[in-house]
Parts: sequence; structure tokens; C-alpha cells
Amino acid sequence: MAFCNSCGTSLQPEARFCPKCGATVPATSSRAFPTSPAATPATPVAPVVSPAVPQRMNPTIKVVLIVVGVLVGLGILGTIAATYVGLNIARHTKVEEHDGNVRVQTPFGTVESNQNADRAIREMGIDVYPGAHALDKDAANVNIAGMHTVSVQMESDDPPEKVAQFYQQQLPHANVNVSDSKHYTIVSNERHNLITVNIEPQDGKTMIHVASVTGKGAAESDSGKAEE
Repeated sequence: MAFCNSCGTSLQPEARFCPKCGATVPATSSRAFPTSPAATPATPVAPVVSPAVPQRMNPTIKVVLIVVGVLVGLGILGTIAATYVGLNIARHTKVEEHDGNVRVQTPFGTVESNQNADRAIREMGIDVYPGAHALDKDAANVNIAGMHTVSVQMESDDPPEKVAQFYQQQLPHANVNVSDSKHYTIVSNERHNLITVNIEPQDGKTMIHVASVTGKGAAESDSGKAEE
């Protein structure tokens, strides 16, 4: 409520003069108080995530992985090289077959093979047991890289011990002469000729297998025997 500044009389809000003393009532000016602006809502700030620190690899595991990688790489290279060599050999290999005789020409030499038992007997370098019958299907005559191999399978009606006695006389200086339950093995290496005789009973017969090696392979075996 307003009051007169001169006499203190109460004044109406719309009065311009004091009703008692007549003094002019000054106009009341409303003091404007600055209105505080509405608070701007804070912008949400995304939480800062620190980058994960990578774990350090164990040095031993690292070395193992490197070695494995190298081995795998070498294996792949080896496979490629083997494939290339195999293809090269296949391209330069020629096979001829006629009447049971096989001739194979390769970059490493020529291989000749046949199953002629009569020819194998003539070239095996030892006598045939009297009355023994040669089996063509088990005969082989092979020449390769300067080495000649003859293999003959024979059968006899005589007991194994009698057959073994015959070949023991044929090869008196045999390097190996062993027997076990009517199974006999005789090995002789003389004059660059390696001869192996195996004797065993089978289905009421005595099987005789003779293998003879001449040339480079037999010469190396003979030289080894001389050094001993």
C-alpha cells in the first residue's frame, strides 16, 4: 500500500494527490527485474571409452608360429617341386612291352624286365637243383643302371634239407648259411656276383627261390666284404 511522503496519509493505489495535504503523489515506476532466461538443458556427453590395450604375445609362441609358417611354406614348395619332377619324368618315360618283355626308358636309365624262367635260369649264375621245376610267373630278369638282377622261383618234390645240402655244396664260401624249422637261407658274394637262395616247405613241395645280382650293386657289396 502507498503512503504520502509529506504527511504519511494512506493513499489509494490510483491516487495522484494526497487527500489530506494535497501533495502530489509521484508516479510509481515498476522496477523491472531481469528475468533469468530458462536454463538450457545440458547436452548429454557420451562416455569416453579408452581403447583396449592389445595383449603382448608370448615370445615363445611367436617363435613357434614363425617356425610352423616356415615349415608349411617349405612343404608347399617341396610338393610343387616333386610334382614338377614327377611330371618331367612321366613326359620322358617310354614303356615298351612285347611277349612278356618290358622295356622302360627313363631319364635315369633303362629298365628291362621279362618273366622268361628259362632265360632267368641261364643267367642266375648257379646250377638248378636236379628235377626242380621253374615257375614262369615268379621269374624276373631286370637290367637297370648297370645292375642285372635275376630272380627264379622253383619247386621240388625232395625235402628242404636235401635241397639245402645241394646248394651248400654249390656255395661253399657263403657269407650266410642259416636254417630254422626247415627254412634255409644261403647268401654268397663272390666274383662280383651276389646270390641269395631261400628254401622252404610249402603245400607238400619244397620251394626254392634264387636271386642273383651282378654289376654295380654286387660289386659294391663285394668290395664291402673285402674291406672287412
